[in-house]
Amino acid sequence: MPLTIKTRRSRLLVTVLSGLLPIGLGFAILCLQAQRALEQSTRVTAEEAIRQFDLMLDNTAHAARELLPLAGQSCEAVKLALREQVTRRPFVRSTNLVWEDNLYCSSLFGEHQEKVNADDYNQGTLWLMNGNPVTPDTALLVYRLNQGKQGALTTLDGYHLANVLRLIGRNTVLLLRVGPHWLSADGKVHQGDSPALPVAENQRASQRYGYWVTAGFPEGETWRYMRSHYPSLFSLLIFFGAVSALIAQSVQKRTSSPSHELQRALDAEEFVPYFQPVVHGISKQWSGAEVLMRWNHPKEGLVRPDLFIPFAEHSGLIVPMTRSLMQQTAQLLGPLSPAFKEPFHIGINITASHCQSLALVEDCRTFLGAFAPGSIHLVLELTERQLIEPTAMTLQLFEQLHQLGVMIALDDFGTGHSSLVYLRQFNVDFLKIDQSFVAMIGADALSRHILDSVIELSAKLDLGIVAEGVETTEQSEYLSAHGVNFLQGYLFGRPMPGADFIYALTHH
Repeated sequence: MPLTIKTRRSRLLVTVLSGLLPIGLGFAILCLQAQRALEQSTRVTAEEAIRQFDLMLDNTAHAARELLPLAGQSCEAVKLALREQVTRRPFVRSTNLVWEDNLYCSSLFGEHQEKVNADDYNQGTLWLMNGNPVTPDTALLVYRLNQGKQGALTTLDGYHLANVLRLIGRNTVLLLRVGPHWLSADGKVHQGDSPALPVAENQRASQRYGYWVTAGFPEGETWRYMRSHYPSLFSLLIFFGAVSALIAQSVQKRTSSPSHELQRALDAEEFVPYFQPVVHGISKQWSGAEVLMRWNHPKEGLVRPDLFIPFAEHSGLIVPMTRSLMQQTAQLLGPLSPAFKEPFHIGINITASHCQSLALVEDCRTFLGAFAPGSIHLVLELTERQLIEPTAMTLQLFEQLHQLGVMIALDDFGTGHSSLVYLRQFNVDFLKIDQSFVAMIGADALSRHILDSVIELSAKLDLGIVAEGVETTEQSEYLSAHGVNFLQGYLFGRPMPGADFIYALTHH
């Protein structure tokens, strides 16, 4: 934010963070670059694996298509044709003929009887097996081609599949999945879920056959890649971090004080009024507004008051800032005042700094002069961040303000140490109940009793009462039932800039 107290600890923190920022950003960029490189690697690997497996299956599929018309003939008549396909076709380990879902002839065994279950094949065409009676520990991929009663089975040796997984995926983890079974690079067939590949995982499915491959890396591969490919860049990042820390330390030494920044903002008219509606307790109609100060900083945007008001009070600039706020409010609402059917309450916060001279009287007289006579009630709300001493000057100030028709309200009544003192020494007109008590309505019995006591006290002293922080219908109904004159809170409207408030007021 624009105002900070630069202690040694905070300056050291800013310096350290400034040094770490380029290192952190650079490291993040390198991580992103490494991630992209690994993703590119797995994508290329998966695509190449698909291409190789499709070529292998093309051979088995072609052999099956040539043998399919022979299905139904005697095994003795066709067994040489079966063995010829094994000899001619690369990667084809065996061929078989099927009639009415019964494997009756094999290039390995000749006449053979074995039931063929179509459900074993993914999409009815591929079955990844862990082996057969001839080679029980060697993976086998079976391709099935079926047409009516005729069928042909061609098998692809798992050694060739595992070899592709090892050679193409030598820098990655590469898996082949067919239905519920998957093959790892060690040539073993597994069933169920394949292991997670948390880094740059890429899955690709064949467009021609019912299988897909998964390529990826295990946990920590990004860091291992960066360590092996970017060692010199780490030293460069540390250098940039040191330079950035030195620059931050130098800039902090030249940073202006909070009072100088506030004075600059005041001269630039960056402090603007925001208006929060105040409604009648019974009718809930708008009866006025509290004018709140906001800082429209050119770089930081809208700054909350709790981040700059304490500095303004400490430096004494709160008085000219409030004067500017009153002038802007008068320019905005003054032209509308002839249309007010009832006196419109306008609340403005003041502090102890305003009570050190009679200049506030002239500010209020100028403010009231901008409105149609009798169209507004100006209410000055005393805050308790600074103690107001009951001196002769203070008593004279409040006396002249009352003669001018200005009313006094005690803000956040019940939370400070001086509220009851102010109530006894100053001639006040309103009490503003702090939102912490309003928030406890329906939830905390003790706070509700305190709230009831404040309401009763205001009635006995013939004071108006305003409840702040009303956010629920339950709170609104409770306060109205207990005779609270005015309500203010998000239930009726949030603080809004002047143009929005004027629009809402004219259409309310």
